[in-house]
Amino acid sequence: MPLDEKLGETCASRRAINHSTFSSSAFHFFDYMISYKYQIDIIRGIGMREQEAWRIDGFIGIGCVALFVLAGFVSLIQAQLLLAVFCFALAAFLATGITIVQPNQAKVIIFFGRYFGTIRDSGLFFTVPLTVRKKVSLRVRNFTSKKLKVNDVQGNPIEIAAVVVFRVIDSAKAVFDVDDYEQFVEIQSEAAIRHVATKYPYDTFEDDNEITLRGNADVISDVLAQELQDRLRIAGVDVMEARLTHLAYSPEIAGAMLQRQQAAAILAARKKIVEGAVSMARMAIEQLDKENVLELDDERKAAMVNNLMVAIVSERAAQPVINTGSLY
Repeated sequence: MPLDEKLGETCASRRAINHSTFSSSAFHFFDYMISYKYQIDIIRGIGMREQEAWRIDGFIGIGCVALFVLAGFVSLIQAQLLLAVFCFALAAFLATGITIVQPNQAKVIIFFGRYFGTIRDSGLFFTVPLTVRKKVSLRVRNFTSKKLKVNDVQGNPIEIAAVVVFRVIDSAKAVFDVDDYEQFVEIQSEAAIRHVATKYPYDTFEDDNEITLRGNADVISDVLAQELQDRLRIAGVDVMEARLTHLAYSPEIAGAMLQRQQAAAILAARKKIVEGAVSMARMAIEQLDKENVLELDDERKAAMVNNLMVAIVSERAAQPVINTGSLY
């Protein structure tokens, strides 16, 4: 039998059983309020998913409460104590269903230990009485991690920190699928930062195309945001942005790494200077040969190249020397 048909029969049988015993248990009322699709998800073992809770305008609920309170006072005046107690008790019972939702806030409704739904709209509402209502903020929030010490892909100890911009998009997952979603965001963010830091080098002077933590901030931010989204999806959290706020070598190796950076920079600069000097010497010889200014043999060309290389590559200004003799 196909899975959907089997699930449909299961839900139908549950509703039939609940209908036959509705008067014996108040818990069966929930099976009539929960959606068919949500029961399918529960049977399939899918995690919690936000659904809209039943509610009406809160002023209607307040009006009903006021009406029963008034009826209770009238009953007291008429010396009908039992009716007065019943009216007051019913008013108190209905008053438990009145709730206020602030803007950019959601309230997760729990009915006797079972998820009833979520109210996302702001305002005054009346929902099922005797329910527990948990507040979940839907506002955009920032989390700034501590400075973490971790080794990059080359084994160099570095300090790294990041800021994560996130918001809750599924209140049911945030409340029921994790124990504390704020703490979950904090721990998973630090784990993701450590993991991303170990995948890339802090810096490199050998390959300009290699992705580094220092030189490719945008790429690293995108990778970190995707890593966080994969980790926090279970908590119903949407990662809007993730950026590195601190990146440096650890203090114990900062001096040595600075010398290494300086040496690598000097070598890279020397390489460029040598390439430029060779190009200039080649251009000078080719131009002399082309214009037939001088006829130089290999030995004279070698001497000329040597003089040009010394003059260009030297860190100090070359001192001119006049040769009055012959090269031979």
